[in-house]
Amino acid sequence: MSRHQLPKLPYASDALEPYIDAETMEIHHGKHHAAYVEKLNAALDRFPGLFDPSIEELMLNLPSVPEEIRTDVHNHGGGHANHSFFWPLLGKNKGGAPVGELKKAIDKSFGSFDNFKDQFRAVSLKHFGSGWAWLSLGRFGNLLVHCSPNQHNPLMLGLIPVVGLDVWEHAYYLKYRNRRADYVDAFWHVVDWERAESNYRNALRELDSQ
Repeated sequence: MSRHQLPKLPYASDALEPYIDAETMEIHHGKHHAAYVEKLNAALDRFPGLFDPSIEELMLNLPSVPEEIRTDVHNHGGGHANHSFFWPLLGKNKGGAPVGELKKAIDKSFGSFDNFKDQFRAVSLKHFGSGWAWLSLGRFGNLLVHCSPNQHNPLMLGLIPVVGLDVWEHAYYLKYRNRRADYVDAFWHVVDWERAESNYRNALRELDSQ
């Protein structure tokens, strides 16, 4: 049995300045994400066999989780999965534009990178309340931009995440206050497109194996 652990940030908490401030990173990772891990483990303690699957496998198979803990696993497991996906997607001196096969797929699906950013920005701003904005791979190999509420994960919808942005207020409010649009625009300065390309290639392989 292996309990879920809070992953370490792959960079210093101030590495993403000025786009994401150090205080936000420390609270977001060390408090919010840590709380999701703690509460997920507390729920799974009631059914220790559920520590065996990975967090991604848990998200894929939520209907098989016992009903009495399913909501906690959904919420806190989703929070753990989403944030564990999110941190490595960011980096110091990143940004720029998509690369490799992902660049080709974005151009094919959206016409251009700028069109993709416009759609991503639009769904991020239109989303009411807390949630995430995603670029995901669909069942037929198509890329789509969408939002999910709260800590829902694309895997719960039969989709495979490629790029994700946390649009909960705790992700940006200390620096950007109510200016979610400015936060979304800043995101493009810290996206690690090589990591996103790796996510896309892994998603294609996962789709082929289904």
